[in-house]
Amino acid sequence: MGNQVARHKAVAAEKQRLQELQQSGGLDFPGSDFRAAGAAQRKEWMGSLDLDRVHVKDVMWPGTHDSATNKIGIPGISRPFAQCQTLSVYEQLCLGVRVLDIRVEGSGRVCHGVLTTYKVDVVIDDVKRFMAETKQEFVILEIRTEFQKVDPPDFEKFLIAQFGDLLVPQDANIVDRSLRELLPHRVLCIWRPRNSPAPSPGSPLYSSGFLKDNWIDTDLPATKFDSNLENLRKQQPNSVRRFFYRVENTVTPQVSSVVLCVYPVTTRIKPFARLFVSQVFKQGLLDNLQIFSTDFVEEDFVDICIGVTMARSTDVRKVQAQLTVLYSVANEMLLHL
Repeated sequence: MGNQVARHKAVAAEKQRLQELQQSGGLDFPGSDFRAAGAAQRKEWMGSLDLDRVHVKDVMWPGTHDSATNKIGIPGISRPFAQCQTLSVYEQLCLGVRVLDIRVEGSGRVCHGVLTTYKVDVVIDDVKRFMAETKQEFVILEIRTEFQKVDPPDFEKFLIAQFGDLLVPQDANIVDRSLRELLPHRVLCIWRPRNSPAPSPGSPLYSSGFLKDNWIDTDLPATKFDSNLENLRKQQPNSVRRFFYRVENTVTPQVSSVVLCVYPVTTRIKPFARLFVSQVFKQGLLDNLQIFSTDFVEEDFVDICIGVTMARSTDVRKVQAQLTVLYSVANEMLLHL
């Protein structure tokens, strides 16, 4: 009992520290005033960008953690211990989410730990439905074999057959491509097997080296918040880094705690997403932040990422306009030499 009291006090103290930081530091960052006009704007927000000038590395990609767990386990019994999202994959995509985290096991079912849910075919159908309803939206689909599970048989071939021409071909310089250059391909699929060979160069799928993160196993919100900042500080800026880097605004239930359900634990950090981005900006790290993921995604989280992306897009246009002027001036000077 004493350990549980101490844990409760530690959680409360860490939440209080984040609340005080929010009160003293504010929530401002480039694009922080953005609020989508409605569902239609969120569904097709990438299509509103200047696809010729915005590159893959310029996007702040909104993602979800354990994206396909909306129907996992038994409702009211085992589901609360593994559910990280209440929306389907299709609903998340319509909300504006653009990075999906899918875990599978040998039978081809989606899973989270020991619990399973529907077949991965449901995820694939949701992605393809969304792609059919949009023209200029892009999705990073990460599929991995869950810890201590085996790969579904011939899964790389299965994914290639299912997505076909939607797949963005593997490209070592993918982050430098403009969004326009990716078209008509719009699904960047990362496959992380445990037993099978990883996708090789030239495969339509990407290997695990193209997406990295630094996960720590804690249910303490400020501890995770600080760890996310520190690990982000160690990353190169998006303009230099050759892979995608993900920050997860989540915490994890601990077996040593009496609170084992995902929702009450992860909501210890969930309200501080804007605070995190504002601190990233204040510490000069905003150009390091690329994929930002959450549990139980909501509209405001997506708006954070869209706002930053649009602010970056404006900066890109300004820089390109300045370079055009400088180029013109240089040409005029050469003509008069």
